[in-house]
Amino acid sequence: MHNAIDDLLAGRIATLTIPPEGVARADDPPEGALLSGAFNPLHAGHEGLAAAATRLTGLPVAFELAVVNADKGALDAAEIARRASQFAGRYTLVLSREPLFAGKARLYPGRSFVIGYDTAARILEPRYYGGEAGLEAALATLRAQGCRLLVAGRLDGSRFATLDDLPVPPAYRDLFVAIPESLFRADISSTELRARAAQERA
Repeated sequence: MHNAIDDLLAGRIATLTIPPEGVARADDPPEGALLSGAFNPLHAGHEGLAAAATRLTGLPVAFELAVVNADKGALDAAEIARRASQFAGRYTLVLSREPLFAGKARLYPGRSFVIGYDTAARILEPRYYGGEAGLEAALATLRAQGCRLLVAGRLDGSRFATLDDLPVPPAYRDLFVAIPESLFRADISSTELRARAAQERA
């Protein structure tokens, strides 16, 4: 699999799908919805969100990891392999180099993307697109590719923040679908889990 990851990082392939049995395939993403995240670590919140999305849509859900992050740059091959190992024997993982959802829409046309509140908030930040016009163009690409975004809420201080709290441009409101709190809520933070793991190692 390391050679395939090298091919992905070098741009020789656009996506790499790793099913539970581990036989990777290039440029052949699975059908169904995709739950995009950093998975550092993969935790019960991710798993519960995938299950909720399946209940909401009736679609299978695979996990999608972009090996290039819009804020943090590219992961190295060893770190990609470490994160991918969490899925071995359990879930299908798709790797890509595409950090932005307009680019993901071109890679995975017709898909629903399952995301958390914080990811949805970043998608709606004009700074990632060079301004408001770029944001609108990105949302227009999602629509043109037949994609939509399924958004789970999160605990924000003492209240539960949902899709209704996000500044979605009215013209693109139809691209966003709320995952009801009754279907999914997990007050789990990857940051807190990493901090806890670091304390346990200390």
